[in-house]
Amino acid sequence: MQFAKDTFYMALRERLGALNPSRRSIVNGVDRIAIVVLENEVIVPPAAATNTFYLEWGGVQGVDKHGGGRRPLQAMQCVITYRTSGTCDSGVDRGRMLAALDTELQSICQPPESRKRDFTQSPSRDLGTCIFWTAPELGAQAETKSGKQDFAAFLERSAHLSVFYFPEVDLT
Repeated sequence: MQFAKDTFYMALRERLGALNPSRRSIVNGVDRIAIVVLENEVIVPPAAATNTFYLEWGGVQGVDKHGGGRRPLQAMQCVITYRTSGTCDSGVDRGRMLAALDTELQSICQPPESRKRDFTQSPSRDLGTCIFWTAPELGAQAETKSGKQDFAAFLERSAHLSVFYFPEVDLT
């Protein structure tokens, strides 16, 4: 399961870096491409950085065995959350910025597949199978406040998708 998670994250990170290299974020003092896997962070910031994609992994479920193989196809849920305050203090362009983030997310999720790799070694090693995923389902936009302001400073959205993979070990 971890190889599938790592592969999905790395695929999105590399694609975002190619699509919009200026989409960067400082997380735990490190400037990097603006995709963060929360379970991988030692210190999770109390407030999410703006214009950054946050991945959270959910439950795993088996899918019917494909063609009677020894390794059943698995599906893992992923939620990607992001928010923006716009590019100016008045926040009048928050909607446009959220739409830009929506478009970037949809773009980096295409094509919806990647070769599964082991990133615990350098260079990474091809594991001989692929992962694939559904298109992100964008939820409704929400507004959140920042500090003691009376107005909603941020627009945010969560997108849900499923990542499919074959485990590296026999589960039967």
